[in-house]
Amino acid sequence: MARVDPKEKAKHIQAALPGLRALVSSCRVCGRACGVDRLGAGLGYCRANAGDGDHARWSAAVLHFGEEPMLVGRGGSGTVFFSHCNLRCLFCQNWQISHEGEGRLGHFSELARAFMDLQAQGAENINLVTPTQYIYPAVQALGLACAQGLNLPVVYNTNGYDAVELVGLLDGIVDIWLPDLKYMESAPAARHSRAADYPEVAQAAVQAMWRQTGPLVLADGAARRGVIIRHLVLPENQSGTFEFLLWLKDHDMTGVTLSLMSQYSPQFRAAECPEINRSLTPKEYDDVVDFAASLGFEQVLTQEMASRAVYLPDFEKDEPFRQ
Repeated sequence: MARVDPKEKAKHIQAALPGLRALVSSCRVCGRACGVDRLGAGLGYCRANAGDGDHARWSAAVLHFGEEPMLVGRGGSGTVFFSHCNLRCLFCQNWQISHEGEGRLGHFSELARAFMDLQAQGAENINLVTPTQYIYPAVQALGLACAQGLNLPVVYNTNGYDAVELVGLLDGIVDIWLPDLKYMESAPAARHSRAADYPEVAQAAVQAMWRQTGPLVLADGAARRGVIIRHLVLPENQSGTFEFLLWLKDHDMTGVTLSLMSQYSPQFRAAECPEINRSLTPKEYDDVVDFAASLGFEQVLTQEMASRAVYLPDFEKDEPFRQ
């Protein structure tokens, strides 16, 4: 199992907290840059409210065995699903938490306890899913957990719509960056996620993550440090997949680990957009995988087409991915 030095991480956390507090006091953590005070009662586009800055809302903290193999390892990924989201995509499979805010509000000390419980259960890492809107209490929780002996790599599992300044502040705190890169053009980003500037924001964030940690490093088969980029292939090339792969190559990132996901199925309000109101076809996905290989990408993780049924969660259950 990959381990990190909790004392060293705690130093980075203490150094970052003042900057993070300033960043959330007039919120600029994501591309929305809505300016609300996350240390008070302000609600931005994401609808998340941390109250005094010491609370976060999360839906589940579980061992997850459906993540990428190097994140699952032997013990499972210690996954914490935070409520709300700064994108709130029309087709979101996690709509119960991203749109409706399903979950419980807890002090960061309770969140730290959840991290420690996951470590005690044998988790390979602490996997923070969509944590950006609660980054200040989340990092406080990590600091408290490190003081109690948390020694697992921290995974930042994000939709990619993160401010470069935030990525910089998390240097030494995040070990494994796990961003999505959802769109390469502003029109589908605006239509499906109401974020016309998503491409430039996410591209800048992903480049900053890559500069910070570089390629994925494994220890005993488990991820310890580096970047895994997820890309959900959408029907009708709405995700700009071929442009995405060319962009990575043009920016000397063919050494990145790619997770090309075939699991899309029309969820939540996808029926409002006819171009994405169907599942991906095998040909659409195979063409993407073949193109990645032709460009020289060697670290490519693929999915079976049947995976769309496996990865649909139900956050009304204590274990959302249990069938």
